[in-house]
Amino acid sequence: QVQLAESGGGLVQPGGSLRLFCAASGSVLSRSVVRWFRQGPGKQRELVATITSGGSTNHAGSVRGRFTISRDNAKNTVYLQMNSLKPEDTAVYYCNVERLRGGSYWGQGTQVTVSS
Repeated sequence: QVQLAESGGGLVQPGGSLRLFCAASGSVLSRSVVRWFRQGPGKQRELVATITSGGSTNHAGSVRGRFTISRDNAKNTVYLQMNSLKPEDTAVYYCNVERLRGGSYWGQGTQVTVSS
């Protein structure tokens, strides 16, 4: 089983930055697609960013140019760098790992609050 742990969330003012971490067990990132999702209050879960096993990335239009997904296979960690944060970015952020051989795994989430 793949174990995931998100961290790095917190309270930040509009315009600030945070970096989220998704640490995975089992050295699986090199053969997985990893995605960041978020769910704000009263909203549906939203796909934020994706990184493939080959390193290709994609970001939702609402965060493109502000957020960047990346990974470090040696550390078995995926990151979400969030800049120019807005109040509408307030949400619980979840990491999801989809193994190419099959299987999908979720972390417990980390809270990001953007408020003045």
